[in-house]
Amino acid sequence: MEKKNHLASTGSFSRAVFGGMLLAVTSVTLTACSSSDPALYTLQPVTSAVPAVSSFSGLAAPTLVEIRKPTIPETLDRDRVVLSASSYKLDVAKSDAWSAPLSDQIPHVLANDLRHRLPGTSFFVQDDATSTDPQAFVELVVTRFSRDASGNAVMDAQVSVHRAESDAPKTNRSIHLSMPAEAGTEGLVSALSTLMGQAADQIAGDIRTLPPAPKQ
Repeated sequence: MEKKNHLASTGSFSRAVFGGMLLAVTSVTLTACSSSDPALYTLQPVTSAVPAVSSFSGLAAPTLVEIRKPTIPETLDRDRVVLSASSYKLDVAKSDAWSAPLSDQIPHVLANDLRHRLPGTSFFVQDDATSTDPQAFVELVVTRFSRDASGNAVMDAQVSVHRAESDAPKTNRSIHLSMPAEAGTEGLVSALSTLMGQAADQIAGDIRTLPPAPKQ
């Protein structure tokens, strides 16, 4: 009789242990299924509404321009897409991320945009391989790159354009651009790409009006 009771007790214990293991495995499986990879988003170059200009009204145009890596606050330069920002609150996407840091995407997209606007000039991004020295620089400080309270995409930046000579005068510009953005992360990224193109229109104008290089 004692032997039967012992066997019954052992069987109950085994079933309890097996049930617990099964529950744990099921929990891990459900957790793995629920944590999917984030959707990745990339800024894209856009064409300009202004015709491309290959001449510079007789001025000696720079043939090679370096886009410096931009200064971007850490609140914006993060993996997850910043959907909106206000004075006290930062709304960051839970499942949507940038495919690459903004500090890398923005200068490469800007370089691509400028190539289409100034086909007579070559552009490259700081730290990209090049065998020749740039003749001019574009420097960028981005302070806002998200939605505002009205749902518009907004880009705020300070831009400096100057020739490579240390004593060359600088063209400084404050850029504030905004436009309606469709709902969702994709709508925001599309609008921000368009604003990048509009910024490139202004920067291209600054490059076209650079003073001639000083005579040697």
